[in-house]
Amino acid sequence: MGLLDGKVALITGGARGMGEAHVRLFREEGAEVVFGDVLDEEGKALAEETGATYVHHDVTDPDEWARAVGTAVSLHGRLNILVNNAGILKFRRIADMEPEEFDRVIEVNLKGTWLGVKSVIEPMKAAGRGSIVNISSIEGFVGAEGLSAYAASKFAVRGVTKSAARELAPFKIRVNSVHPGAINTSMAMNPDMMGEVDAEAFVRAMVIKRFAKPVEVSHVVAFLASDRASYCTGGEFTVDGGLTTGAGY
Repeated sequence: MGLLDGKVALITGGARGMGEAHVRLFREEGAEVVFGDVLDEEGKALAEETGATYVHHDVTDPDEWARAVGTAVSLHGRLNILVNNAGILKFRRIADMEPEEFDRVIEVNLKGTWLGVKSVIEPMKAAGRGSIVNISSIEGFVGAEGLSAYAASKFAVRGVTKSAARELAPFKIRVNSVHPGAINTSMAMNPDMMGEVDAEAFVRAMVIKRFAKPVEVSHVVAFLASDRASYCTGGEFTVDGGLTTGAGY
């Protein structure tokens, strides 16, 4: 039996990177998966390969949220899980960053997450229970140079998670956040950022001295989505190889 047998999941930002890993693992663990992204070519190819359903989904648009949620419910009769994974990163020092760039990061990473929580409340109430997993970051605990907008958005996701956990507990809807560290994805390897980072110092600060595979995050996400995490809500789960232990990061 799979960890997520009988569950219906909606995953945002699922066409590549960590989102792709979530889609693949959730399918392996028995879930019916609807996933969204703005990368249509990659999304359609992943759907064909995995048997998941792809929908074009801009997480900043309430109408597209309604369409994505409606697709899951119409295809599978219910919605049990939301993984708010979609996010963007813009490396820019505060002095050099345009307000429009800041707004865009906040809109996708924070507003997109908030809209996701709001959009699944009624279908999860109808299903009798649910699990929401919000993907934050270690930058939601420790700010980093050049990542003011990203860190602001990810700190804020923690607040949304804790408020939602309190509001939704009466409906048996659990809400938790996951905080990845150094994950081997194209976003984490952003050329602008990597050109500014002291890679050797970064690795020295790691307790587990390597970048993680995306699926190593997915295993934690799948656990929180499952009934095995039935007493976890409002929690913050780091998947960072010890980066936030205070050992130099």
